Amino acid sequence: MFSKTRVTENQSQQPASAPKEAEAYNAPAPERAGENVVPTAPRGRTTPSVLSSDLTVVGNIKTEGDIQIEGTIEGDVRAHQLTVGETATIKGEIVGDDVVVNGRVVGRVRGLRVRLSASARVEGDIIHKTIAIESGAHFEGSVQRQDDPLANGGGTKKLAPPAAST
Repeated sequence: MFSKTRVTENQSQQPASAPKEAEAYNAPAPERAGENVVPTAPRGRTTPSVLSSDLTVVGNIKTEGDIQIEGTIEGDVRAHQLTVGETATIKGEIVGDDVVVNGRVVGRVRGLRVRLSASARVEGDIIHKTIAIESGAHFEGSVQRQDDPLANGGGTKKLAPPAAST
């Protein structure tokens, strides 16, 4: 992969030539005729960040990208696409455009598209635009549809029943 193109004959001048060699190693490879050039990935959403199963985070997590959580989070999580792995436990609110729950969530779930897989365990309210709940998922809470579930505050609250007059 690395090749040295020129060897200096005079070893006493090596410190002077060392920066040139370093530049040669750091310089991009010249394009060759007939070689396909692969463009670099655009900035933004490439691969999701992954929090492994042996990781515990106490605090909030916020990203504009995608995230896959396999560990334990004690705090709120906000992301574009949020995947809660089967080994994950989140105690807090989760918010995302796309939310896929395979593990355990204790807290509110807000998302444009929310999906609870068969292995999901959710204890809390779900505010969504569209929702899919697979057979076998455990869910304890209320479900509310909103056109903009990502708006801060979770939208309008339900009115209390009228008080009985005596």
